[in-house]
Amino acid sequence: MADGHRGITPQREDFSAWYNELVTKAGLVDRGPVRGTMVIRPYGYRIWELLQADLDERIKATGHQNAYFPLLIPESYLRREAEHIEGFAPELAVVTHAGGKDLDEPLVIRPTSETIVGEMMAKWISSHRDLPLLLNQWSNVVRWELRPRLFLRTTEFLWQEGHTAHIAADDAMAETMLALAFYQDLATQTAAMSPIAGEKTPGERFAGAERTFTIEAMMRDGRALQAGTTHFMGENFARAFGIQYTSSAGELRFCNTTSWGMSSRMVGGVIMTHGDDRGLVLPPALAPYQVVIVPLGRGDQAQDVLPAAIDLAARLTAAGVRTHLDDREQLSPGFKFNDWELRGVPIRLELGPRDLAAGTSVLARRLGEGKEAVPLASITERVVDELSAFQDMLLARATEFRELHTATVDTWPQFVAAVARGWARAFHCGQKACEDEIKAETAATPRCIPLDGEPETGLCIRCDLPSAYGKRLVFGRAY
Repeated sequence: MADGHRGITPQREDFSAWYNELVTKAGLVDRGPVRGTMVIRPYGYRIWELLQADLDERIKATGHQNAYFPLLIPESYLRREAEHIEGFAPELAVVTHAGGKDLDEPLVIRPTSETIVGEMMAKWISSHRDLPLLLNQWSNVVRWELRPRLFLRTTEFLWQEGHTAHIAADDAMAETMLALAFYQDLATQTAAMSPIAGEKTPGERFAGAERTFTIEAMMRDGRALQAGTTHFMGENFARAFGIQYTSSAGELRFCNTTSWGMSSRMVGGVIMTHGDDRGLVLPPALAPYQVVIVPLGRGDQAQDVLPAAIDLAARLTAAGVRTHLDDREQLSPGFKFNDWELRGVPIRLELGPRDLAAGTSVLARRLGEGKEAVPLASITERVVDELSAFQDMLLARATEFRELHTATVDTWPQFVAAVARGWARAFHCGQKACEDEIKAETAATPRCIPLDGEPETGLCIRCDLPSAYGKRLVFGRAY
């Protein structure tokens, strides 16, 4: 970060280059020694920790318990559910040699844990009294990525995966929607990303699921990011792994199961939703430092200011504000200002000899021009209010951006123009071959069937067959 925010390609010139340069210059992540892997640096990992803590609290508050399952899974487990193995086969990393000899059975490094969880559920569930079983896991997974991008698509990444078993299909579906609400609330309230919640088309479903739901957020280049998914499995995995229970009537029945997950790609989503040409713009709820204090002055003046800066930091910290005092003597104030702007800190407070004499501190926001002198006596309350307003503003800005870049279309030329700059709301016939044609010509895919979409019928945007879903779908190019 020796050059502050200088040297970052502007978004309008090359959004991909802007992103790749920013995540490293801002000290979030570095490339790992194995192609497609990443090393998450402390500043980037803190963003993930804040996301994780928020989601973990939501999950536990609804009766789920955390567990941990093995990284290595016997290959035969994946083969028990035909659609599941077919869906993941191209991404699998397989261990065939260990302990100095060939293994009797290859071991898959987990791409997801439905199979190993299913094996254990079959052991743990025997009666209707054992249900529902509500499990969650925080772990890493490996999917051999051909086109890696830091945070967005890496060979190894961090995530959360929920796995539950239920008596009735309706209960499992309610769980699927509860988990979707976790993600929608996290992305909206905490990450300020303003996603759309909806159901995936059959062609976009998770391998082995009966129904898949998603939240889709728009990045500042108009592309979609799938920020969390939930899956209603019905009895598919229960039948494959023998997850059965004895009902109150003494009958042996299969469970209905669900799975749902959110990954560290959400960190990339936060960056691409809010960042600008000057660097990161972090929602206060996810900022490692919500406020940075920069003391000003040299020599004896600095020594006079520093105790007041330390006291100010302590007051803000006591009020629950994540505060950092930048007392690096070897760096100029200008460098520090650029540095923290690059790293997306919502509020910067400057405190110099003149400010101290006037009983004020200078407040600068990450977005917006100009600075403002704020009385030290009331600065804690003011900062708390400013952080809340900044969080609300980012959500409103993301929502406005999404709406401005989403068009309702009825003709193919309109569709092509819409997905070139953002999203299109359009009718679709539901045929996988038609989806494939649309993707081949425009790189756009059906992101979801919006849950809040108005009932409406019409002709498919591509083939003119009647729409299959009773409402318009959201199409867009995606990460």
